Amino acid sequence: MANIKEEVNVQKLYGKQSSLSKDEFLKFFNVDENGLTTNEAINRINKYGPNEVKQARPKKWYNYFLSSLFSPFNSILLGIACILFYTDVYLAEVPSYANIIVIAILVISSTLLEFFEEYHSNKAAQKLKELVATTTTVIRDGKKVQIPINQVVLGDIVILSAGSLIPADLRVLESKDLYVGQSSLTGESDAVKKSVELDTTDLNSISDLNNICFMGTNVISGSAKCVVIKTADTTYFGKVAHTISNDKPKSAFQSGIENISKLLIRFMIVLIPIVFVLNVAKHSTVTAFTFAVAIAICITPLLLPVILSSSLSKGAVRMSKKKTIVKKLDAIQSFGAINILCTDKTGTLTEDKIVLEKYLDINGDEDFRILKHAFLNSYFQTGLRGNIDEAVVARALENNMSEYIDKYKLVDEIPFDFSRRRLSVVVTDGTKKQLITKGAVEEILSICTMVDYKGKTSPITKEIKDNIRQISKNLNKDGLRVIAVCQKNDIANISDFSVNDEKNMVLLGFIGFLDPPKESAKSAIEKLNNSGIRVIVLTGDNLEVTKCICKKVGINSNDIIEGSQIERLSDSGVLRLLKNNNIFVKLSPIQKARIVRLLHETDNVVGYMGDGINDAPSLINSDVGISVDTAVDIAKESADIILLEKDLHVLLDGVTER
Repeated sequence: MANIKEEVNVQKLYGKQSSLSKDEFLKFFNVDENGLTTNEAINRINKYGPNEVKQARPKKWYNYFLSSLFSPFNSILLGIACILFYTDVYLAEVPSYANIIVIAILVISSTLLEFFEEYHSNKAAQKLKELVATTTTVIRDGKKVQIPINQVVLGDIVILSAGSLIPADLRVLESKDLYVGQSSLTGESDAVKKSVELDTTDLNSISDLNNICFMGTNVISGSAKCVVIKTADTTYFGKVAHTISNDKPKSAFQSGIENISKLLIRFMIVLIPIVFVLNVAKHSTVTAFTFAVAIAICITPLLLPVILSSSLSKGAVRMSKKKTIVKKLDAIQSFGAINILCTDKTGTLTEDKIVLEKYLDINGDEDFRILKHAFLNSYFQTGLRGNIDEAVVARALENNMSEYIDKYKLVDEIPFDFSRRRLSVVVTDGTKKQLITKGAVEEILSICTMVDYKGKTSPITKEIKDNIRQISKNLNKDGLRVIAVCQKNDIANISDFSVNDEKNMVLLGFIGFLDPPKESAKSAIEKLNNSGIRVIVLTGDNLEVTKCICKKVGINSNDIIEGSQIERLSDSGVLRLLKNNNIFVKLSPIQKARIVRLLHETDNVVGYMGDGINDAPSLINSDVGISVDTAVDIAKESADIILLEKDLHVLLDGVTER
């Protein structure tokens, strides 16, 4: 976890920008909510430079050279050379430079070899990194465009949604249920709500700035429109970047190399005086000391770091040809040593090409009204549009529902988050407003008091709920993911909608999606098992759908553990479950991260493959975080390895190649 020491004056840095009301802020700083023009942006980036914190910028060539020259082993040899200069040149009657020249040649050779290997491998890694460069959405020339984060400039209007990384320090201009994860700066895991106006004038820390979003944090849920007020080193992150440590704990490989190096150096330090004492009685002091130094030279593992860096960098380049991008060279050894692979179900075991198969009323009969309401919800929501929304829109357009795009207008929205597991939009056709909500079946049932069947409403009863659950379960057994849809019409007097309005709703029916298993998944699972890699499925999906998919791809699905069971157990209890169970369902992001942490702490080398917002904690907790180039920003930033194709065969090729 990141650690940070408060070293900046928050009041001085943000007092003016946060304390002004929105209108005062826009007027005082001359902010145009329509965004900058391309020419203005170019002029500002030329004036202020790219949006990169100094500590995060690529190293210059001389940084690599000096690092190679003054490595621990070279430093010892340089010290030995100084001693030899004293004994062989200064004290000797006939100066001899032979030993010094030999050491100089060894040091120069070692330095140049390591320098060229590390420099070129990092240049290659930088080029590869550009393939998965993180972007953000800004308004330029009046249009929304995606640009690299380092091209963000002061005055840019930034559009945020669930999963976005905050590209700079931003003042919130508009927000809708915006929750931001600030753990990278504050160490606090709870999401923080951000709003347009400041709640307090007592500014002691960044936690008090509820209308400022900080560079390096990420959006958990909600959406917002913001303006850039600070970039690069002027941001809070930039001011204290030297105190931030987001690195993972050292891997077993890194610790092992360091321990071996220290052991060899200690051995050399002890051996030199022993050899000197044993020889000084028979030979002159200079000769004995020279011989002891020569022994030290012989036992110094000069090329050990060179061989390691060379092998790892070459491995990274070779792995890139296997559609595997290595962000951190040290991750290569751990990648090849993985004995447990934790993965999500969607997209890894399945095609990740969700198709809307069914739209059913509360009795399980096909009803186009359900498709219509689901379409309005998916089309007009402005957050992170996923495969489910795309599938709904595609199926609705196939059924000639494009007329509703012009007929209805978006009034308001209650974005999706992982605790509610539902999403709501408010739309109007000019005569009435409707609140339409879709989400997980149980979560939708919890907010419904009525049901709608063929246009007639009636109170929801226990029998109706049980029947709905049974229909949903039967669809799940067929491998379909089920989402419920409900609505609410008596909302004419509500102007500002929130989560509190998701109550007393009318259940309409279900929509069912099919995401078939990949043809290659079964053979990949079998090959991974044969290679000694155990595959554990960690998913937020429900039991029946997961069981159906896992059975088809060859993962033992007899015993499946739900997140609610894990929540009640201690760590030792969860470890007992992990010994014999490979499928865990209905997990929250925290539960996923907990399982990965426990596996890591029991001497396993754990790889975690994920591409969603909720996968970031698990990616950090694992020995090797694995993501894909199509993942959300926060997942790509948290990963050590990036796959250019979301397929277990690509991962298997990378493990084998290392």
